[in-house]
This record gives sequence, C-alpha cells and structure tokens, in this order.
Amino acid sequence: MTAPLTPPPPPPSPSLSAVASPFPVRALAPVPASAAVPVAGADAGTDEPVKLWLCPNDGLPPAVAGLLAAHWLDAQEQKTASRFLFERDRRQYLLAHTLVRRALALEAGLAEAELVIWRSARGRPFLRPAPGELPRGGAQLDFNLSHAGGYSLLGIVRRHRIGVDVERLEDRDERAITTIVRTFAAPEREWVERAAHGPDRDRRALRVWTLKEAYSKARGLGLGLPFDAFVFTLDDERGVRAFTPPADDTARPWRFVELEPVPGVLVAVAVPADAAQDPVLHLGYGFPWSRSELRSFPLPRPVGGHLAAVPA
Repeated sequence: MTAPLTPPPPPPSPSLSAVASPFPVRALAPVPASAAVPVAGADAGTDEPVKLWLCPNDGLPPAVAGLLAAHWLDAQEQKTASRFLFERDRRQYLLAHTLVRRALALEAGLAEAELVIWRSARGRPFLRPAPGELPRGGAQLDFNLSHAGGYSLLGIVRRHRIGVDVERLEDRDERAITTIVRTFAAPEREWVERAAHGPDRDRRALRVWTLKEAYSKARGLGLGLPFDAFVFTLDDERGVRAFTPPADDTARPWRFVELEPVPGVLVAVAVPADAAQDPVLHLGYGFPWSRSELRSFPLPRPVGGHLAAVPA
C-alpha cells in the first residue's frame, strides 16, 4: 500500500467571505442565497448531499501542485501532464487533477495515490472502487470536473450521476456567444435574443450553455447529445423554471443548480432527482485541505420527468 503523502504545510486557507467576495453567493433558485449556512462537519445531514469545490488556479502554488501531482497522479495522468506545450496549461491540469484526488480521498477514506480513475468509451472519468471495498459511506461515488477562466470546478455525489460546468463571462467575445446560441433550441435562442446585446445577452447565453453542458456530462454523453434536443425554460432571478428532456430521458426528473460564486463566474450543476437524496448542496472554495470551508444551500425543486414521484 502506498503511504499517503504528507505535503508541506499550505498557506492559511482564506475564509470564503474573504476570497473574491464569493459569499453570499448569487443563487438562481427559489431559495435566496442568504439561506447559506456553514456546514458543521463532514457528515452533516442524514444523507450525503451534493458536494462542490471551486478552486482558482492560484489556490495552490505551482510548486506544491507539482509536488502533490508527483505523488498522487497515476502514470497516465503524469504522461498527459508532460504533453502540454504551454506551462500555464500544464499547471491548470495539475491543479485540476490534484483537486480531484484530494476531494475524492476526503469522501472515499482512501489515500490519494490509491484511487483508481478510469474513463468510459466517451472519455467520462469514473472512480473505480478497490476490489472488495466501497468508498467510505457505503455507496459509489460519482464525480465530474470542469475548468475555465482560471477556475476548476469539481462535483461529487453518491448513488447516481452528476454533471458540472463553469464558465467565465469575460472569456467569450460576441462571435463566440453567437456560435454558442446557434446550438440551442428555438425557445432558448428566442429567450437569449430578447436581452439587450452586451452583458445581459452574454449572461443569458452562458447560463443556457452551462446548464446544457452539465446535463450532457451527467448523462455521460458530452457533445454527443445535440444541444437542441432538450430545452431549458429560464428566469432571470428564479433559475430553471422548466425542463424538456430529450426523447430518451422522459421518466426521471432532474435538479439544476445555478450559482455565481465569484462575480462573473457562472456555475451549473445537474443531478437526477432522488427521493432518498438529501436536497442540499455543499460548496467549498479553494483547495480542499479540509472540509471546514463548506457552505450549504438547498437544492432547487425537480423539473422534467414525473415530478409526482419525487418530493420537491
């Protein structure tokens, strides 16, 4: 068994309220962001909630990220990291993948280097339980990673799938926004175009885009799912009002979370609605040295599918 690495003491982790003013989070949901409360411990709540970690690229010094990666990443990850032409891209990769292993280690109760991560035929990563073992908590862990605009976003959930996406508003010019909007269904395009050109239109477009990315990633289909095959009905303040799924996914409802943890950074999360699921999301900011910085938000009501089967 590989001994877990004891990294050098990290710099003090700043509190959530002190980093880029991420709290109170702007939450597009029926429940106001002021409902966020600190999580008392790792296992707060009867059931496992949805876990999110948002880490800026400067949340881990490059030397520390390199040291952790050398001990934690497997041979394939090390090989991938060595192929990047630009140092900034290599650093982004190392930060994202050390984030994945650290957060999963906290949830699974295993050392970071012992985690076995494999990919589906479509490239979606999964955590493979060790032979004869289950992750701590007795249920399979699913995770999903996204990075953009100097941020990495990781989502973790038990029992079912999760999809996440993060986008930064200032990273998209008008041509890119126009290209994105063309992939949407007609009602979504009309909703985006009703906004004035500029920041309002860009925000609407990226809200739809992040939701579509999160849903398709939760399905394990990525860009293999046409983005005009399903429709989100959105409100400027109340988030996802309705969801029309693609033809092959009409039975189950979903919960969609929209957050703006840092001004101009949009986050979307998609999880199947589960009657046994604790309808709470825990959000942490920075590198997860511990869980002391998590905050809790209620999940929005389910949309799409047979809503009667799942309590709101």
